Amino acid sequence: MSAGGGQGGGRRGVRRAVLGIAGSPGAGKSTLAERLVRELNAGGEPWVAHVPMDGFHLADVELDRLGRRDRKGAPDTFDAAGYAALLRRLREEAYGETVYAPGFERVLEQPLAGAVPVPPAARLVVTEGNYLLLEDGAWPRVRALLDEVWFCELAEPERLRRLVARHERFGKSPEQAHAWAHGPDGRNAGVVAATRHRADLVVAGEALDGRGDPDDRGAGHPGAGHRSA
Repeated sequence: MSAGGGQGGGRRGVRRAVLGIAGSPGAGKSTLAERLVRELNAGGEPWVAHVPMDGFHLADVELDRLGRRDRKGAPDTFDAAGYAALLRRLREEAYGETVYAPGFERVLEQPLAGAVPVPPAARLVVTEGNYLLLEDGAWPRVRALLDEVWFCELAEPERLRRLVARHERFGKSPEQAHAWAHGPDGRNAGVVAATRHRADLVVAGEALDGRGDPDDRGAGHPGAGHRSA
């Protein structure tokens, strides 16, 4: 995968590269994405942008209408076709104007329109989410727009510990956090784990600096509410 180097953004006729990072909830996808963006952007004009998939969560009002709110985070609770449309735009309309992607506000547990700017100078987009390698529904359209997909995995006890702690930080009681991490999130983790063999590279979450989940820094950290599951 090549984005043509780190400088000289703004040239027309050269499409962006898009790197996907998949993995189960709490495995460290956001940590890996943010580390890549930070290190690649160090010492010069930022040329790498981070676009999480979580901005394509369906709003709670729509999940209620569809009867899916009790399993929020499952593959069919995202707008996968909309996500694919954004990725296509990011690839094909590079270097013209700023593209605004939706974010996800964890305090509200709701998508947030126009929260993630991708400037014209961005030549590489790092996007992360659970279902980048899924073969059902509209998800294959997503995979077709990614130059590579890396799979981030973490030992199950540590992944669950981080996931429960995250749910507690954003308002769930310890009992609710445990139930959600082992219930809906657990089922989703099984779906994601079954896609591991399709990845171009597997990254061990234990190898990352820090404790793995950027939300461990708390809701007060700039941007902490826009992290992937």
